[in-house]
Amino acid sequence: MSMDGVAWSSLHKITRAQSGSQPFSKETLKRVLGFAAPHKGKLIAFVIASIAGAFLAVATPVLAGQVVDAIIAKADVGTVIWLAVLIAIVAVGEAGVGLVTRWLSSTIGEGVIVDLRTRVFDHVQRMPVAFFTRTRTGALVSRLNNDVIGAQSAFAGTLSGVVSNVVALALTLIVMLNTSWLVTVLAMVLLPIFLIPARRMGSKLADLRREAAAHNAAMGTQMTERFSAPGATLVKLFGRPDEESREFAARAGRVRDIGIRTAMLQFTFVTALTLVSALALALVYGLGGWLALGGQLAPGDVVVLALLLTRLYAPLTALSNARVEIMSALVSFERVFEILDLQPLITEKPDAVAVPSGPVAVEFHDVRFSYPSADKVSLASLEDVSTLDTRGGEEVLHGVSFRVEPGQTVALVGSSGAGKSTVAQLLSRLYDVDSGAVRLGGRGPGTGVDVRDLQFDSLRDALGMVTQDGHLFHETIASNLRLARPDATEEDMWEVLRRARLEPMIRSLPDGLETVVGERGYRLSGGERQRLTIARLLIKQPRVVILDEATAALDSTNEAAVQAALGEALEGRTAVVIAHRLSTIRAADVILVVEDGRIVERGTHTELLVADGRYAELYRTQFAEATAVAEEAVPEPN
Repeated sequence: MSMDGVAWSSLHKITRAQSGSQPFSKETLKRVLGFAAPHKGKLIAFVIASIAGAFLAVATPVLAGQVVDAIIAKADVGTVIWLAVLIAIVAVGEAGVGLVTRWLSSTIGEGVIVDLRTRVFDHVQRMPVAFFTRTRTGALVSRLNNDVIGAQSAFAGTLSGVVSNVVALALTLIVMLNTSWLVTVLAMVLLPIFLIPARRMGSKLADLRREAAAHNAAMGTQMTERFSAPGATLVKLFGRPDEESREFAARAGRVRDIGIRTAMLQFTFVTALTLVSALALALVYGLGGWLALGGQLAPGDVVVLALLLTRLYAPLTALSNARVEIMSALVSFERVFEILDLQPLITEKPDAVAVPSGPVAVEFHDVRFSYPSADKVSLASLEDVSTLDTRGGEEVLHGVSFRVEPGQTVALVGSSGAGKSTVAQLLSRLYDVDSGAVRLGGRGPGTGVDVRDLQFDSLRDALGMVTQDGHLFHETIASNLRLARPDATEEDMWEVLRRARLEPMIRSLPDGLETVVGERGYRLSGGERQRLTIARLLIKQPRVVILDEATAALDSTNEAAVQAALGEALEGRTAVVIAHRLSTIRAADVILVVEDGRIVERGTHTELLVADGRYAELYRTQFAEATAVAEEAVPEPN
């Protein structure tokens, strides 16, 4: 490597190393070694290959010096040719060892990335819904990308550098001191001139890069939010596009200025270090040449010292920053471990059982529930706050009890925020109760199985839910349907689309079932999107159905059609229906009126109207509103 190359390499390592040095615990180091354990064999081979590469790297300058001495001594041609062949063999060997070393470091590093990403991804999937409602998605994705890659560098880059540089430095010093201790010591005197500006410049460059990264992250967030379908709509309706553009341009301009300053600092840095390196090389040639002319040093030794000089400065510079590089990599590990240490609130018991076969009853027994506080489900770093919100823990359900027999439909009605959706989330075990029990199965009160004792897969197979937001993935219609039933055939999908009153529309699309629905299904209308989620429920054929405002996005015509499809789908199944429109739940076997986390009334539609309580009040209010809307729609006579 040339002096110029040494300077650029040093700059890269120092800048990267300065960007996040923090203390770390011994426990972190132990956990890192735990991730390295599966790659133990490759790590040993990597260290051996690195040592072999360092020996070969030092051998070349020594052989070059012997060539010079042989030429000056006018040795026979065979000797010179033999030395040249040895240099070629060493070069080939060094290249081969380099390839092996690179393959091993890449294999280890990429293996660590797979292990870390898979572990974090699987762990995050087991987190409760409350975790996702608080966490910034971008921050979470960053842990899976940037921090995992930063952790990888501990194996792929830092480990390689430390091992090879320690061996190379030791061998180089031994050879140089053995060749001429005087020239070696004087060359070492110039080392502080090489290292001090490197560290200072590296710190400045690291600060500039952090600032640029912050601006780039802000621009990325702005683009992600503004370029999504709902974000773009919001900007067009309420935003100020000119101000948005000026804000984006200001950040982009600052990144441009930082880029220019960084480029100039890098060039200045490299130029200065190249100059120092040239001065050191001049010292070697000048002092070494003077000693050679005086007979105190062989001419070939001058060449050896000159060639080894870069192999002295490069490892010294790298090792001086190795601790900081290791610390930076360990910080990335700690950020990943921070996610892994956040324990899921919902776990499957080792002795969990399956949902009882046959029709399923649903029972809530004296259920009390409080949404978990932020410190139990989130991290301040993922919410982009200095401290977590300490609020929470207030009870939202107070002793809720009811039972739905197999095949019955229970409807939950009440004011917004009364706790209806919370009941649905507890039944599907998105949250666990604080006290009481939610049971499935059983032939009488108290005979079912607590959902906390059920296997996750069995519970998911038994329950089907349609939420009020009608979420779809940015995938094809077929993929969204197969999410509920992976083995569904095209005939199965067309059947449920027919029952959801979507078949004609889907068949009219150029790609049919292979049509991509767009982010959150925004390529479909609100009614189409909701009917597709209902089709997803129909294809699953669950034994217990939960409908949380399932027809809220439909107009009267579509609502009537889908209600007919739902009636067919609910036949013979246990159903929990949450509805805002009371007209949709008149036929329910039992209607529960929920207010302030309590069931205040229960009965059929007719019974509750006769009781003239809260349900009757809600019904009269909705009927009056519907009548007023209908009257406004009738044109006045001329």
